[in-house]
Amino acid sequence: MNWILLLQLFYVLLVIFVILRILYDTRSGTKILAYILLIILVPIGGIIFYFSFGINYRKRKLYSKKIIADEPLRKDIKNRLQLYRKKLVDLALLPQAHYNLSSFIDNTSGSPLTGNNEVELLLNGEEKFPKVLAAIEAAKSHIHLEYYIYEDDKTGNEIADLLIKKAQEGVEVRFLYDDFGSHDLGKKFIKKLEDAGVATAPFYKIKLYALANRLNYRNHRKIIVIDGERSFVGGINMSDKYRNDTKAKDGLYWRDTHLMLKGPASLYLQYLFLCDWNFCSKQQLEFGPKYFPEQPENKTIEKELLQIVPSGPDSNLPVIFYSLMQAIASAKEKIWITSPYFIPGESLMDALIIAAKSGVEVKLLVPGISDSKMVNAAARSYYSELLPHGVQIYLYNKGFVHAKTMIVDDNLAVIGSANMDYRSFDLNFEVNAVLFSENINKKLQKAFENDLKESSKIDSQQWLNRPKHLHLWEKFVRLLSPFL
Repeated sequence: MNWILLLQLFYVLLVIFVILRILYDTRSGTKILAYILLIILVPIGGIIFYFSFGINYRKRKLYSKKIIADEPLRKDIKNRLQLYRKKLVDLALLPQAHYNLSSFIDNTSGSPLTGNNEVELLLNGEEKFPKVLAAIEAAKSHIHLEYYIYEDDKTGNEIADLLIKKAQEGVEVRFLYDDFGSHDLGKKFIKKLEDAGVATAPFYKIKLYALANRLNYRNHRKIIVIDGERSFVGGINMSDKYRNDTKAKDGLYWRDTHLMLKGPASLYLQYLFLCDWNFCSKQQLEFGPKYFPEQPENKTIEKELLQIVPSGPDSNLPVIFYSLMQAIASAKEKIWITSPYFIPGESLMDALIIAAKSGVEVKLLVPGISDSKMVNAAARSYYSELLPHGVQIYLYNKGFVHAKTMIVDDNLAVIGSANMDYRSFDLNFEVNAVLFSENINKKLQKAFENDLKESSKIDSQQWLNRPKHLHLWEKFVRLLSPFL
């Protein structure tokens, strides 16, 4: 009996210790309550879950080392690209309404505004993958790929075979993949690449799945940089399911958005890749003209203005989340958002409600068909709070909408890898492109309007009058949203 008493006392002290740590280490009040409830309601298992998935590694030693290692390269590339920002500001090419947003991105991430970029909007894998193949085929110096999901299927092997061909031609090829998202890639696939001269590295190798906090911190970026000049960024992973031109008739239609860039914006994507590569691989690539070639002079800089926005456990602030908040606050006429996983949290909810109540047209396009029932249920609890305030919500019915985009007024567009959820804002390594462009904004608006034709608008009254057990279930799942 004494041993049982001692064990009970030890467990109570342990619970108190863990709760104190949660209070000290977690910013979000919602996440604090969720973790405390989990620890109390699920003895022992809740504590194990917290230490596996809940610790805020933004402040921890592992990513601090990455920040320190990145710093010399950060300074070099920042000084180089700042010249572009100064010229753009001097020429008054940046819309005044978005000056604060651009300054915020620069000051928090070191990613300056760039001009003289060629930008092509790519809808779905059937538009992206042919462009990727053509760009890889044209590579002369190096090819850098960084992907969350890369699958050993027709698309993955088509790209891999071309990478092998280019490596054998003497082009440097580096392939960085997330060890969780690309867990289906077998040793045979990786060995085939390495034997042909392709350098590979998993992002944050997972060694013990059961208790690995590494599962919680994922590299969700999708980046390709070729010769330091041409690049790709957006939401489309490397997999057959992201293309609709080769699917069977009964295959799920996949709606997604990506960008192909040519110009100085590619330099910052190159910087991100090198930082991640140096962190994960045994190589230490150095800054130099090979990877950061001089950009041709252009006195007028008439082409597209954009900034790359990174965020992750190696940044001091949730930069992507704050940049979206700033963009929403700048809106005068419209905010059109597409997100496959919409678990926004209180701050973003308040920002959207304030915008709608201020006369801004707020439209939200979300999946009618989802690949996660739990995430979908949690998201629906937020719809019930947005609809009464004039936010228009559309359910995409043609297939699964996986695009992560935002349109603000007629001159701002955001396209990237970050979902509107806790994971993308707080846990994942993500990257977005913010484009100060009427041209791209107009094209993205057209794509959004076409998507609405394949969607059904939620009727606010009917939605709120659904059976109470549905609302209750959605609110219950919402308690788990910090973990989804």
